[in-house]
Amino acid sequence: MTEGFRLASLLRPVRSGNAFEETVERLLTAIRLGVVSPGERFPAEREFATQLGISRITLREAIRELQLAGYVESRRGRLGGTFVTTAPPAPSRGEARRIAREQSGSLEDALTFRMAVESGAAEALAHLVGGQLPALAAEQVHDVLSARLADVNNAAPRDYRRLDTVFHLTIAELTGSSLLAAAAADARIRLNDFLNAIPILQHNIDHTAAQHAAIAEAILAGAPERARRAVAEHLEGTAALLRGFLA
Repeated sequence: MTEGFRLASLLRPVRSGNAFEETVERLLTAIRLGVVSPGERFPAEREFATQLGISRITLREAIRELQLAGYVESRRGRLGGTFVTTAPPAPSRGEARRIAREQSGSLEDALTFRMAVESGAAEALAHLVGGQLPALAAEQVHDVLSARLADVNNAAPRDYRRLDTVFHLTIAELTGSSLLAAAAADARIRLNDFLNAIPILQHNIDHTAAQHAAIAEAILAGAPERARRAVAEHLEGTAALLRGFLA
């Protein structure tokens, strides 16, 4: 997947009123979700500014502040650019548990939001694959989704959360709806600290691999209801783990 495709949902054009602040927010969101991981590069400056709908001066100011804060570094030369230098530390389970107890309504609200957005995205994409996409576009959906499925199912434990995020965001991205893709990113960021605070269980990874495969299979078969059910079953399992560890 190209950088531009992978980042489109997170790095959509910002509003002009608070261009600097929103640019910083978009870059930090991409870093926090691991969509751009440590050592990876953001798009080239000219392309990046155009994608965000801002001036190159505003982009440079945002990058400079993130560089001072230690999130990115700028390198010169033919292979230069803006690179992510570090990932924010995962929150402690104790802190996440405290927040979950104090804001239990917010956690449940975020889980409901994610369920609606991600199951709806899978259903919408399956509808498209089932007859509304030209053959070439359907082939691209197959290639991209299959590649992201392979990435997450072959991920090392340290990369699992990041590649799981990319797999789920890719489904919404492939619908072609910028609003749906942005909603999927928003749903994930609301749960990201909680997800990062619970352990990665090998049995759950094995079970999730089968669920991811079922999701991809239903989408690529053009079966909307089956895709929706597959996502719902998968997300219900994740929600159960969150409630269990953070109770």
